[in-house]
Amino acid sequence: MNEYLLSLLFGVIEGLTEFLPVSSTAHIRIAEAMLGIDLTNGYWKMYAIVIQLGAILCLPIYFRQRIRDFLATFPKGKHGEKTWLTHPLTLVLIAFAFTAVPSLLLTKIIGKHLENLSLMAGALIAGGVVMWAVDAIYGSSPEKQPTRDVEQVTPLQAVWIGACQTFAAVFPGVSRSMATITAGQAAGMTRPAALEFSFLLSIPTMVAATGYDLLKSLRGQGTVNHLGSQGIDAHGWVVLAIGFVTSFVVAYAVVAWFMHWVRHRGFVVFAIYRIALGIGVLLWIGKHH
Repeated sequence: MNEYLLSLLFGVIEGLTEFLPVSSTAHIRIAEAMLGIDLTNGYWKMYAIVIQLGAILCLPIYFRQRIRDFLATFPKGKHGEKTWLTHPLTLVLIAFAFTAVPSLLLTKIIGKHLENLSLMAGALIAGGVVMWAVDAIYGSSPEKQPTRDVEQVTPLQAVWIGACQTFAAVFPGVSRSMATITAGQAAGMTRPAALEFSFLLSIPTMVAATGYDLLKSLRGQGTVNHLGSQGIDAHGWVVLAIGFVTSFVVAYAVVAWFMHWVRHRGFVVFAIYRIALGIGVLLWIGKHH
């Protein structure tokens, strides 16, 4: 396939799936397998980091006013009822800390052998079942959702959401968005509150994860080749730019649409999609292996 079209395709896939609870990692891996493309060399590893950075960039831009308000009201909050420990900014960092430390330790122990299609398909199905069950139990029950806004999130809820996000970091296919949204709902947050907190938590989480991968790439550690040792020609930079811009534009549109969707509907459609995709991947693997 033409590399410009390939970059456009993967930029669209990354932008569509990074913030929806369907696992962008699984979708990239599935597309790679079905198209018969090897994206494991140094350049394409770098490309994967670049398009994820494009998706990340849309969040601080989309939530710029919300972030400005949080910064302006730190640490006392909008109505003066918060402390440095209970302010939303601190709670996002608490959730991030309870993801980052165990994720780093566990991924070093477990390694990358979980990134195969069969396990990802299983994670898609299991995550879909859990998301469907939690949304059915908590999604339409106001009495089970006392936390109706991000400003009402408690430190204990932040710790719980951060800990649950670890599953997505360790087991590809779970989906970071699915883990945090479902954890938020189970902890008593409304759908919009759980989704917004998930998006805000995405910013430090994804910046740290992609920054770590980028650092390894530049240093030539792990499976990513040292970028400086191979260089990138003009064609390579254009391919990177196409993927970055496409991922950013598509991800921004998805975030705006998803915020509106969740205020009127639940997450069941995404749960059904996960289950159907997981079953489809298992059938495809059975047919081709």
